[in-house]
Amino acid sequence: MTYRVCFVCTGNICRSPMAEYVFRARVAEAGLAERVEIDSAGTGGWHEGEAADPRTVAVLRDGGYDCDHVARRFQPSWFARRDLVIALDAGHLRDLRRLAPTEDDARKVRLLRAYARRSPGALAPDEPPVDDLDVPDPYYGGPDGFEECLEMVEEASAGLLAAVREHLEGRAA
Repeated sequence: MTYRVCFVCTGNICRSPMAEYVFRARVAEAGLAERVEIDSAGTGGWHEGEAADPRTVAVLRDGGYDCDHVARRFQPSWFARRDLVIALDAGHLRDLRRLAPTEDDARKVRLLRAYARRSPGALAPDEPPVDDLDVPDPYYGGPDGFEECLEMVEEASAGLLAAVREHLEGRAA
């Protein structure tokens, strides 16, 4: 069975595509590419149809990641086709949980950095306070902000991969 993960930020041109491509690489390295589908979207439609921000593409390329991305907006109907929806900050977490058609769908929404702050485990952890778990929006800053964002995404991806792998193994058992 395929496990589906969607990363969500504001406009789907900086943080969420960065998370998508980093996590896609981690999943491929783990040999799980055929079992895990990864995509991304934004809470708003301002950049629909646009490529990722050139600074995102540059920092990903410098980090050894590919990025061939077109922005889109997250739709509530997508919850039915996603197992996990990863928010990049607390505002996205709130927005996505409000969009969720059901309580079960709302429980699918998690903060990315929650996976960097806990040992690998269940996909429904009790999250620590959200004020320090945001991946800051680098859009209005310089290259340093994009590099910091990449570091946060890479750190959290390891824990997220461990959690997804654990879930897949539980399904297989």
